[in-house]
Amino acid sequence: MDELLLLCGFAFFAGLVDAVAGGGGLIQVPALFALFPAAEPAMLLGTNKVSSIAGTAAAVVRYARNVPIPSRSLRSAAIGAALGSVLGAWSISYLPAEAVRGVVVLLLVLVGGYVWIHGRFGLARQGHSQAWPGGQVAYCTGLGFYDGFLGPGTGSFLIFGLVRWFRHDFLEAASYAKVINLTTNAGALGYFAAAGKVDLGIGIPMAVANLVGGYLGASAAVRRGAPFIRKVFLLVTAALIAKMALDLSD
Repeated sequence: MDELLLLCGFAFFAGLVDAVAGGGGLIQVPALFALFPAAEPAMLLGTNKVSSIAGTAAAVVRYARNVPIPSRSLRSAAIGAALGSVLGAWSISYLPAEAVRGVVVLLLVLVGGYVWIHGRFGLARQGHSQAWPGGQVAYCTGLGFYDGFLGPGTGSFLIFGLVRWFRHDFLEAASYAKVINLTTNAGALGYFAAAGKVDLGIGIPMAVANLVGGYLGASAAVRRGAPFIRKVFLLVTAALIAKMALDLSD
C-alpha cells in the first residue's frame, strides 16, 4: 500500500509536468522501476501507459476548450503516430534500446540549446508552414515509433518540431502534442495489453492521480501561455538530458 501511495504521488506530478511540456515519463517510469526492481520491464512499461493515457486525455480536454487545433492535419498525424507507437512497442523486443540513448541525449542538447539561444522562439504564432503538407504526419509518425520503443523526451521533441518547422507557438504546440501523445499512448497500451503486460491494480490508481495532474497542468499552461510553457520546456529538457546521461554512465 505504501508503494502504491508513493507511485500515485509520482503519477500526479508526472501528469502535471507532462501536460505543460512533456517529460512525464522521466518521473513515472523510473519510479516504477525503483519500487518494483524484480518486475518484468515490459509489464512496468505497459502499466505506465495505463497511467499516462489518463493524464494525457485530461490535458487534451482542457486544451481543447481554449486552443484551436487544425483537425484535418491532426487527424492524419494522430493515426500515423498511433501506428508508429505500435511498431515501436513491438520493436523494443528486438532492437537494443541502449544504442539509441546516446543519440537522444545529443538531440535533446541541440533542441534545448536552440530554444535557449533564440529567446523569442515559440512565443508568437508565425503562420503554419505549408511547404510540405505531409510533414507533420511524417514527423509525428516517427516520434510515435520512438514513444513506443523508448519514450523519454517524446513530448519535448514533438513541441520543438511543431514550433520550429510547423510554426505553431508553444501553447498551440503543447495542445497539438498532447493529442498526438494520447494516440501514441493508446497504440502502445493496446500492444502491451494484448501481450498481457499490464497490471491494472497499480495502473488504475496511478491513472486517477495522473489524470488530476494532467488537467491541472494543462489549466496552468492555458492560463499562463507560451512564455510559461517555454520555461518549463527548458527545465524538462535539462532534466531529461541529466537523467539519460546518468543512465548512460552506469
